[in-house]
Amino acid sequence: MNKLIVIVPLMVIVQLISAQSTQSLKTVSYMDGTQELNGLVTANAGQQLPGVLILPAWKGVDNEARTAALELEKEGYITFIADIYGKGNIPEDNASAAKLSGSYKSDYNAYQHRIALALEELKRQGALPDKIAVIGYCFGGTGVLEAARAGFDVQGVVSIHGGLGKDKSRPNVPIKTKVLVQHPAEDKSVSREDYDGLVKELRDGNADWQIITYANSGHTFTNPESNEYNEVMAKRAWNHLLMFLEEILR
Repeated sequence: MNKLIVIVPLMVIVQLISAQSTQSLKTVSYMDGTQELNGLVTANAGQQLPGVLILPAWKGVDNEARTAALELEKEGYITFIADIYGKGNIPEDNASAAKLSGSYKSDYNAYQHRIALALEELKRQGALPDKIAVIGYCFGGTGVLEAARAGFDVQGVVSIHGGLGKDKSRPNVPIKTKVLVQHPAEDKSVSREDYDGLVKELRDGNADWQIITYANSGHTFTNPESNEYNEVMAKRAWNHLLMFLEEILR
């Protein structure tokens, strides 16, 4: 009887450890020249599955990106969170985040290059090269539009409360990948001019595109840690994301 009392808790512990191990993120180091980059990949890496690249918000890898990666793993996607800034360059506050993210928005070639490196790393982690999507939050939402503008060979991109504008001197180019924009109606960081400019850009690029606007939602409406979090709209946005990924990656 005493043995049974010992064995049962051990079995429970093993099951808990097993569950945790299948829902964890592993650090993956990759390089851009001499700059070390440290991304995160889900535990299903190496299984030859559709892949999703996550471009994080302006402060780098955060809890919203981590949670999304783990949830997408449950849906059967190898998910990799990109490190755009690199080791030793993580912003400590909003001011430094604005400065660093702004530098990549201005130097969009550098941003596109870091995204391209992350896409290659996702493929090395086992993602099927012809079944890849890129999603991004805030600054990362700007990044997915840069991935589309760069013509990267991905099946679709999803901008989640991302910045929508680009420099007026840049021409509109063909957009071959499918585009989903999840836009909060009360996002004060996106001007009407930027919104209309993106619509024109997507039309000029002959893109397969869709913009979903979420009512009563501020900029960071999908982030539970934000005072702008809108649970109802965040759940709808997540379901719209899953629907889009199911369409383009299955």
